[in-house]
Amino acid sequence: MIREIDSKIIESAVCGLFKRAAVDLPRDVYNSMRRAISEESDERAADVMRNLCANAKTAAKTGVPICQDTGMAFVFSEIGQDVHISGGFERAVNNGVKKAYVGGKLRLSVADPLTRINTGTNTPAIIYTKLVKGDKIKITVMPKGFGSENMSKLKMFNPTASIEDIITFVCDAVKTADANPCPPIIVGVGIGGSFDYSAFLAKKALTHTVGKYDKKNGDIEKRLLEAINELNIGPQGFGGKTTCLWVGVETSPTHIAGLPVAVNISCHATRHASIVL
Repeated sequence: MIREIDSKIIESAVCGLFKRAAVDLPRDVYNSMRRAISEESDERAADVMRNLCANAKTAAKTGVPICQDTGMAFVFSEIGQDVHISGGFERAVNNGVKKAYVGGKLRLSVADPLTRINTGTNTPAIIYTKLVKGDKIKITVMPKGFGSENMSKLKMFNPTASIEDIITFVCDAVKTADANPCPPIIVGVGIGGSFDYSAFLAKKALTHTVGKYDKKNGDIEKRLLEAINELNIGPQGFGGKTTCLWVGVETSPTHIAGLPVAVNISCHATRHASIVL
């Protein structure tokens, strides 16, 4: 039985998700900062995180964006194979983004890469679509600022590289980034696949639940989190134990001749929101 979903429903859902994500920090991210305050031995670091938490609470209460960089629009969609969408899916997503950013008075940050002329709508969004079983659509949106995005790295390792080599690479990326991505950060790591797919995996890993280790990759997530927090960069670069709130790792089989590893860094305001239609 095929289920019909009007593209206008998708458009409205995307609009609402981006408006919400801009002002409402996910509870798992907020709670991780609250916990880190009590675990910090450096009072200045703890005070910085108190201010970040206060900012998040004020944003949610007033409806003012949590950060002035309301980001580039990323959309992860899982579309059931028993769904028929009346109207274009990508058009509906981009219309939803446009309504959220223009109508919601969020900063328009998307421009032509060469002329640097702003598109005026914060579109086109970066859309990742996966076909799944069932008759539902799951949409996850991520407004991603580029202060942190610019700090991301990708390396094509030899297949003989060890887990220790990967950990060193991720830590070096964070060390190079220093205070630029507004720590405490969340780090997404993509291991395997191809040059482009590892970057996708790293981006997707940023949507993982903070505090919940992955069944498959939990050990390397834990080791990365510990290693990054030993760098002493700390909240906003002032030093302290809390450089990183969480590390998410996604892996995929790769070619016998390679080992791609991508690191996608996100600021403390790692914003995302989801809905199932």
